[in-house]
Amino acid sequence: MPDITTVIAFAAVSLGMVLTPGPNMIYLVSRSICQGRRAGMVSLLGVLLGFVFYMVSAALGITALLFAVPYAYEALCYGGALYLLYMAWQAVRPGGQSPFQVKKLAADSARKLFLMGFLTNLLNPKIAVMYLSLLPQFVNPDKGSILAQSLALGSVQIAVSISVNMIIVILAGSIASFLASRPTWVVVQRWLMGTVLAGLAVRMAMSARR
Repeated sequence: MPDITTVIAFAAVSLGMVLTPGPNMIYLVSRSICQGRRAGMVSLLGVLLGFVFYMVSAALGITALLFAVPYAYEALCYGGALYLLYMAWQAVRPGGQSPFQVKKLAADSARKLFLMGFLTNLLNPKIAVMYLSLLPQFVNPDKGSILAQSLALGSVQIAVSISVNMIIVILAGSIASFLASRPTWVVVQRWLMGTVLAGLAVRMAMSARR
């Protein structure tokens, strides 16, 4: 099983990823503002199922890959670092928008909300890269089962992401109003997140070289 330092480090990466605007956040905020908190929570359950699907699939795939392909660990590290740099650029690039600037959505049934939440997460490239490129570098073959470590770290990511998204769903309306009246906060948030992601990318690239 991963040690506490590894768990904390991966939780920090997971927090940075979930706070970076992406399809999941935009969809959940839109639903919460347009159709209410209950719709946001139902959508969040669909997102949760998408996380579980990715976690199990990635854990099984990572286990096979790291045993079968030499230097796979280093390749995944560099791939994850490049993607984090891309995310950092997306956060600070000119013309970037806050996910709380949403479009009006028509009301949908609970079943459709759940399905759309699941599909939004399943088709989210950020989550795919999170599991396929970032998670493997926190797995240490010398510390026991790769599968068990992958599932444990995946559970940490799910716990962090669902907790943060639940807060966002509950406070979506209030946050949107706050940011609308204080546009400077949006700029600060984007640059802060871009800096954090770029720092994580450098750290991951350096760890691959050791």
